Amino acid sequence: MKTAIIGLPMTGKTSLFTILTGVHQETRIGSTAVRTGVAKVPDPRLNELAKLFEPNKVTHAVVEYLDMPSISKETLRDPAYVASLRVADAFAHVVRLFADETVPHEKGSVDPMRDIEDVEIELALSDLVVVEKRLERLEKDRKKIKDPNLDREFELLQKCKALLEGNTPLRQLELDAEDEKRIRGFQFLSQKPILWVLNIGESDAPRLHEVEEEWRAKLGGRTHTAVAAIGGKIEAELAELPPEEAGEYLASYGLKESGLVRLISATYALLGLMSFLTAGEDEVRAWTIPMHSNAVKAAGAIHSDFEKKFIRAEVVNWKNLVDLGGYPGVREKGLLRLEGKEYIVKDGDVLVIRHG
Repeated sequence: MKTAIIGLPMTGKTSLFTILTGVHQETRIGSTAVRTGVAKVPDPRLNELAKLFEPNKVTHAVVEYLDMPSISKETLRDPAYVASLRVADAFAHVVRLFADETVPHEKGSVDPMRDIEDVEIELALSDLVVVEKRLERLEKDRKKIKDPNLDREFELLQKCKALLEGNTPLRQLELDAEDEKRIRGFQFLSQKPILWVLNIGESDAPRLHEVEEEWRAKLGGRTHTAVAAIGGKIEAELAELPPEEAGEYLASYGLKESGLVRLISATYALLGLMSFLTAGEDEVRAWTIPMHSNAVKAAGAIHSDFEKKFIRAEVVNWKNLVDLGGYPGVREKGLLRLEGKEYIVKDGDVLVIRHG
């Protein structure tokens, strides 16, 4: 699952990508320079399980990020750039809230809501071009062929066109499974979930959580969206410090944790993902699956053979496993359950897969 980091120039998005992933080198997709990297999903549960099992290896879930060139009318006319955006599953739009005279804003002033709406409009206009072209084609095809599927696609795209002409992103469109399948292949940009990453200045750092809540209220009512605030300059300085000094540095701003922790976790949730865990002496690991996945799909995340030959899953909550000192303790208390194929795995479940 890929998340593209997008934004206007001079918002701090490339610095944020580097801090998140540690990647400095560019690759090229066509004429577009794109950097790709992964960030570990913070998960304190793994640390607690590792203390218990003392494994050879601890493996976190990861989120893959793409660092895209700044978004503009020009870049959105570049087929390679748009193609790179279309393969992303979600966007993290870095929005500038910080003021800095040495880093001028391209529009002459810092206005976060204007910047959010401008990017939303550009994404919508890019989708509108695709919709209009397809509608033209459908007009011709429907005259030659009587097909209810073509008629339904035409109706659906007309609805999309009306929304886009009103500068409303397609993620606001609620679709049933059939209609979702009909338009999935278009990979509409404005339909993708979006995380607004608010890049605040140092003076606002002590009220970071408050800023986050204020903007959640301002942007409320928009479906498939989320908000996370970070102090980009603080995060850059934090990345240079040893762990023992990082806590003190955060505390000096009244912060308990890095903003990157919330940003990565918010990305993970926005993508509709969750983690189940496996734990033993060899490895303690978080496995990524879509929310509401059943036990068979979870088994398949570990190994395709486990999915094909699935028999049962032993399931226990990670906290119970830690509190009771391991598998013997949870067995004794009757907290290690046997579940079948259709069991819906919960975030934080520890699974042992029984398979043929």
